[in-house]
Amino acid sequence: MSVDSLGAGAGRGEAVTRDGFLDRRLTMAQPAAGAHRSGLDAVLLSAALDADVAGRVVDLGAGVGVAGLCVAARCPAADVVLVERDPVAAALARQNIAANAAGLAGRASVIEADVTAPASDHDAAGLERHGAHHVIMNPPFHPRDRMRPSPAGAREGAHALAPDDLPLWLRTAARLLDPRGTVTVIFRADELPRLLDAIGTRFGSLAVLPVHPRADGAATRVIVRGRPQGRAPLRLLPPLVLHGPDGGWTTRADAVLRGADLAVPWWG
Repeated sequence: MSVDSLGAGAGRGEAVTRDGFLDRRLTMAQPAAGAHRSGLDAVLLSAALDADVAGRVVDLGAGVGVAGLCVAARCPAADVVLVERDPVAAALARQNIAANAAGLAGRASVIEADVTAPASDHDAAGLERHGAHHVIMNPPFHPRDRMRPSPAGAREGAHALAPDDLPLWLRTAARLLDPRGTVTVIFRADELPRLLDAIGTRFGSLAVLPVHPRADGAATRVIVRGRPQGRAPLRLLPPLVLHGPDGGWTTRADAVLRGADLAVPWWG
């Protein structure tokens, strides 16, 4: 990992790191501290899509683009659109596309837009209705009604979720998805009821993958996938365990960090 400062158009003087992902197939610039740092959650979200996925993948709230660009690197038949409202993060996402151009082959782009904005704003920004084959998202994790406000506005915007915002994220996903597509969300495990409530009837055939730090500990994350108009009952899948008894990565988690699929039978 190297540390330098942001270039023109991305907030001069602010420190960034350049971090390797997928066994260093990607090198990603991101703020050294603050709102938009990405790590394990982004890689897990990207690995939920199999490597043979094709078509347009939209990453909502993409930050500097880690999850979406991991999808582009892993899925050679996918085109990825990164949707991010923060101009500094969006500028870094564009830098990351350019820096990894050889591996992405022109299959990634950035649209600056607020996920929670009205449909007319999304149309104006160029987000095509029902044009996505897959939507992925890593929404802000912390309910704003259950936390102290952050003194840093950008940090709060990236990590804090207003009570009424989560349904707007799912509404946008439903508007962008092809009826035959999928939505995949990574979220806090203890907030799963809130996520399911926000999904409501927009998506069905839901499958939930619990993510446990260790086999003897409670899940801290869930990855949830659904389909527009899906009718199958909810499925609770066998868990993904990240660490073994020695504290190291499990074989499965290590493979995912290096670029393997989660290989989850979402619908049997």
